[in-house]
Amino acid sequence: MEALHILMVRAVSTRMFLGLKLPNNGPNLSHLFFADDSIFVGAWEEGNLKTLRRVLRIFHMMSGLKVNHNKSFLYGIGLNDEEIGNMASVLNCKAGHLPFTYLGLKVGANMNRVVNWKEVIDKFNKRLSNWKAKLLSFAGRITLVKSVLGSLPNYFFITV
Repeated sequence: MEALHILMVRAVSTRMFLGLKLPNNGPNLSHLFFADDSIFVGAWEEGNLKTLRRVLRIFHMMSGLKVNHNKSFLYGIGLNDEEIGNMASVLNCKAGHLPFTYLGLKVGANMNRVVNWKEVIDKFNKRLSNWKAKLLSFAGRITLVKSVLGSLPNYFFITV
């Protein structure tokens, strides 16, 4: 993945791939890696997709690792399905729709709405089964709740 990172950094530095400039003098975001998952973020331009396709092909030739197109999706914000589908064909991947789940978390959903937290609450309740609450003292229940709440972020970053 280090080689793919270097290829993407070079593509961004030569302005062949246009990432997204984060606000408040933040960095230019072009890619994120987690274990064997990758997310590429950039301007909605066909040139960007062609550059990404070239970078992935070079990475494949260097490392022997190949993109699984059956698991790859292209998402567009504020675009119609036809336009997303046309651009997805450039990368030979599927057109995705927002919101989607990545590493167990919803991406593209309004997290200010209670309904979008239902999955998190359900997993929390599942981990705090009734028999544990009945058999523990009040202090034990507080410790258990803190433990579950503390481990939920790790769970969501590890779960696919």
